[in-house]
Amino acid sequence: MATATLVIVFRDGWLPLVQKNGPSHQVPETPEATHDDRHAGHGHTDHHEANSLELSSQARKNIGLSTAPIKLQTFVRSVSMPALVVGKPGRSCVEVTAPLGGRVTRIYPIEGCAVEPGQPLFNLRLTHEDLVDAQGEFLRSAEELDVVDREIIRLKSIALPGAIPGKRKLEREYERQKIKAGMNAQRQSLLLHGLTLVQVKQILETRELVQEISVVTPKQAENGHDQAPLHPFTLKRLDVKKGQYVDAGKSLCLLMDYSDLYIEGRAFQQDADHLLQAARGKWDISATRTNYLEQSESIQGLKIVYVDSEVDPESRVLHFYIGLPNTIIHESKTPDRHRFITWQYKLGQRMQVRIPVEQYPERIVLPVDGVVKEGAENYVFLQNGRHFNRVPVQVEFRDQLWTVIANDGSVFPGDVVVTSGAYQLQMALKNKAGGGLDPHAGHSH
Repeated sequence: MATATLVIVFRDGWLPLVQKNGPSHQVPETPEATHDDRHAGHGHTDHHEANSLELSSQARKNIGLSTAPIKLQTFVRSVSMPALVVGKPGRSCVEVTAPLGGRVTRIYPIEGCAVEPGQPLFNLRLTHEDLVDAQGEFLRSAEELDVVDREIIRLKSIALPGAIPGKRKLEREYERQKIKAGMNAQRQSLLLHGLTLVQVKQILETRELVQEISVVTPKQAENGHDQAPLHPFTLKRLDVKKGQYVDAGKSLCLLMDYSDLYIEGRAFQQDADHLLQAARGKWDISATRTNYLEQSESIQGLKIVYVDSEVDPESRVLHFYIGLPNTIIHESKTPDRHRFITWQYKLGQRMQVRIPVEQYPERIVLPVDGVVKEGAENYVFLQNGRHFNRVPVQVEFRDQLWTVIANDGSVFPGDVVVTSGAYQLQMALKNKAGGGLDPHAGHSH
């Protein structure tokens, strides 16, 4: 009985000695162990079951997991400001007016369709009395000039000596010069009334008054450039009806040029200095347009055109303007050959512009969905075959899109990490540690 008691009392003393001095059992090397050995001394956390998950290819697809190798890069920190797509004042809107008074006899386009430069828009039958009189005087002058020319030719054909025929010929030449001077003034008057050089020439050739004119799409936008635009206009609004009488200068329609727009941003007082810094440095600006059916679209490489010199007295914001080139994304035609186009960016669309304010050189930059925060810790998931190991990292900056990680040896360039789906992996680890339902139950690993 005493012996048995001694064995029980001293069991805790001799059992560890037996285990220590007894035969050893070597654990076979696994791929995970090889991965840890490969990163030994490089700051990676040892592979533990509590910090590792094994996923099948089906499980990766189910959670939308994506990976990418780490690359060092310079991250530019930026601030976000609200913005709105607007037209260029004096450029986007082109109002077509009646060059002469008359009655609208034909309307070619319909509201909303696209019209090419030089394409006919309206036909006007001229009824303005001043224009009719001006054309009549010009035509009479042309007829008088014909009479004088024929008389000069007749006098030249008379080969009689003497001063009288020569004097008459000289008088007719003076009269011819006088008529030509008057016709030149009348020609300028017709041009000021709204006729074109082609129409004036037509009066001389046909010896008929211009009764109807065609109003066409401007050949170029009023943007200070000589070359014609390589894009159509959109007929935004029709202001007249067929048969309507219009005076000279009356608005016929409104054309819109959507090819080159502005993003009107709004800077708040605390961001005004950052805005001016970006404008002076001509830094690249990015803008984000949210599509509620898909993911947000980011527009890169934009430039600030100018910053307003006045602060809005009501909202107390400073407006600034960014150039936004536009492109046609869709077009269609009706059976009657009217063409309709759709531009990528539209007036009134809301955007968020990002103004650069600070740079982080030689950093690891991951999408925000690639880093998960748990309490005071931030983690990334390092891929090792089918395993994903959780590694703590130091986050230096985070915004709505990106996370900047310090280059301190936690992970290294070339390591493959999760860029989307880190939150789902974190939840799977928590369920695994708490004994909850395995999110990948039913998958064969």
